[in-house]
Amino acid sequence: MRTKKTVLIIGMFLFLGMTISMNAQDKYGNDPDKCKTNLSLFHEAAKMKNYAAAIEPWLWCYDNCPLASKIIYSDGIKMIESKYNAAAGVFIPPKGQKVQTNDHIVKIGRQYFDISNANKAELAKLGKQIEGIYKQRIKYFPDNLGKVYSDWANFLFKKSIVEGIPQRDAIFEKLGKSFKADPTGMSVKNLGHYFKVFTEHHKDTNPQKVFDMYDDITDAVGKKMDKYSKELDVLNTKETAGKTLTSKEKKKKHAREVNLVALGQVEGLLDNTLSEVATCDRLIPLYKDSFDKHKTDAKWLKRAVSRLNQKGCTEAGIYPKMVEAYVNAAPSSDAYVFYAGLLMESNETNKAVEYFKKAIDLEPDAYKKARYYYRIANVFKKRGARSKSREYARLAIKERPSMGHAYLLIASLYAASANTCGTDEISKRMVYVAAADKARRAKAVDPSITSTANKYIKSYMGSAPSKKLIFQEGLKSGTSYKIGCWIGETVRIP
Repeated sequence: MRTKKTVLIIGMFLFLGMTISMNAQDKYGNDPDKCKTNLSLFHEAAKMKNYAAAIEPWLWCYDNCPLASKIIYSDGIKMIESKYNAAAGVFIPPKGQKVQTNDHIVKIGRQYFDISNANKAELAKLGKQIEGIYKQRIKYFPDNLGKVYSDWANFLFKKSIVEGIPQRDAIFEKLGKSFKADPTGMSVKNLGHYFKVFTEHHKDTNPQKVFDMYDDITDAVGKKMDKYSKELDVLNTKETAGKTLTSKEKKKKHAREVNLVALGQVEGLLDNTLSEVATCDRLIPLYKDSFDKHKTDAKWLKRAVSRLNQKGCTEAGIYPKMVEAYVNAAPSSDAYVFYAGLLMESNETNKAVEYFKKAIDLEPDAYKKARYYYRIANVFKKRGARSKSREYARLAIKERPSMGHAYLLIASLYAASANTCGTDEISKRMVYVAAADKARRAKAVDPSITSTANKYIKSYMGSAPSKKLIFQEGLKSGTSYKIGCWIGETVRIP
């Protein structure tokens, strides 16, 4: 005789079985077997770019089992956008041939289009279908939306070019949703574009909004850069140790280097866009007016102090007040570094060093430690203590081997010492060679600063000894040359 407990357990299993069955039916629709078969059919065909064979089973899944898999949407976008590109006049130029763009020949991303051949009616139909796929993807799979909205914005940009239909507001709206969902999912180009348009909208009416947005975007970019740099550091360390990277690791290394170069370009774009808004004349009155309201807000104080410091507005009376408020609101490593900088300005060097050490000891993360060491190095550079500045820059590099900015800082310290470390023309000019070497190292370890490093290298090598001078001094190209003074490094004669 079954007990009540046994009956209850059997009932629970039956209920769970029915629930699992119902959930599977919800996912794969009313005909799960056909859905699974068609999923496999279109996905395999799409991988081979056989879109003609993929389109029918894909459309069935799109209409009948939209919850089955995200590949319905990723493959669907690829297939329909391929048809859209064809209708827009996409073409591949012959290898090695340069294409001159004009009113009819346009380049979008890496693709060329002859829009004089565009089929406007077909484009309108396919464009509507692509946007429908994005909408349905977001409805049934509301994840990774930073990338999804960013990709949607890219399509709208293409649409505006090939169809000649303005999409500015729609693009800005999608980028706004992308940023709100997850800034790290946005493409590098879109991060920069979004900030540029956002700045145009608010720079005159609400500059604080622009500053906040800048900080949010640079935080997102910084997180991406830290992630890629850490991965690159691991691979570089393996190579330095004499080990061979696998083919997968080589691809990853190349991808991270390309990503870091692109992110470095975005940082430059953000800074250039902000430079016309974030002037001391604009910042100081703004922070004076807002200080009482935010004097206990650690996040606001951190950002405001950082910006005033970065823009060289530290002589304003409001700056020390804000630093002290920041230390009180958030007695942290970051706050202590700013406070130590303030003490240095007041010639309280011993107390400043005490706070610098306090900041470093409190921080467990190596990359954050590197940033603090780098900031300390800049404080000593500003005070003309070049050897001390290099010491902290080297500590930053020890914590983060890929910190190219620290190498560039050392390069600038060397270049500034050319006249004092050199006793004659050749010795002075060889100091610039040492500076250029450090800039080359910066570029090698940190692809994100390639553009800046190239400018440094060009400038320093422009002051390096000429072939004529090397010959006149009886020296030989490629041989070692010892630089004295506080630099104390050996370099190669160019």
